[in-house]
Amino acid sequence: MKILLTGCSGQVGYELERSLQGLGEVVAVDRARMDLAELDQVRAVIREVRPDLIVNPAAYTAVDQAEREPELAFRVNAEAPAVMAEECKRLGAALVHYSTDYVFDGTQAGPRVETDATGPINVYGRSKLAGEQAIAAAGIRHLILRTSWVYGMRGKNFLLTMLRLARERDELRVVADQHGAPTWSRSIADGTALILAQAQAGGADWWQRHGGTYHLSSQGQTTWFEFTQAILAEAQIDCRLLPIGTAEYPLPAPRPQHSVLSSELLMSRFCRLPHWREALRLCLK
Repeated sequence: MKILLTGCSGQVGYELERSLQGLGEVVAVDRARMDLAELDQVRAVIREVRPDLIVNPAAYTAVDQAEREPELAFRVNAEAPAVMAEECKRLGAALVHYSTDYVFDGTQAGPRVETDATGPINVYGRSKLAGEQAIAAAGIRHLILRTSWVYGMRGKNFLLTMLRLARERDELRVVADQHGAPTWSRSIADGTALILAQAQAGGADWWQRHGGTYHLSSQGQTTWFEFTQAILAEAQIDCRLLPIGTAEYPLPAPRPQHSVLSSELLMSRFCRLPHWREALRLCLK
């Protein structure tokens, strides 16, 4: 199997390049070779590689900046996946695409399941939902994997920001009224590889039986404040933390207050996912 992996220099893409190695020939491309903002380039690379499977973790993820440049966010997060889906249909290939908890409005306190109604409240969430809809409408073999609060030891993410700030400052003020499940980029990559290994072994009708949308995020839930407490405890950094409300830290893009995804469907069919605290511990080791 030939796998085209996008965004290989990003948090999830970097981990996927390692995790996917046992499944076939991985052609890993970064933004320099395949910029999702350049739709003709996206199409050209797919036609050059002629993959059996596209795995697409690449995305426009600057949530606040998306409010200022919605056209670019939609081009990368919606139009580029639509092009990938079109090319997969032409090739008879499958597509694995990653989406986000931000497709929900965050008003429901309990974990969201795959069949819950969506209702994104910012440009980023709307652009990611449009990408999901384009893929689903293409009639191809696909998996859409929604995840949440992604972090890792590379790139730009909450974990690395808090580690840096805690070493620079005596005190940090962190939002304590937004709820979610921090998810390690390696958990996403390894979970994806386990699912795709089952797809390879599952026969010709596996995608018809198991394709669709799933939630892939860590078990459990926390707040940004409690996540920061855990980060500093695991890293053994002494810094005073103060909980604040969302209203005390205004940002251009509104955030969902409740952002927990239920991954029970995915775990019942494919593989176990770690508790967020367990994954954090492993990441920081």
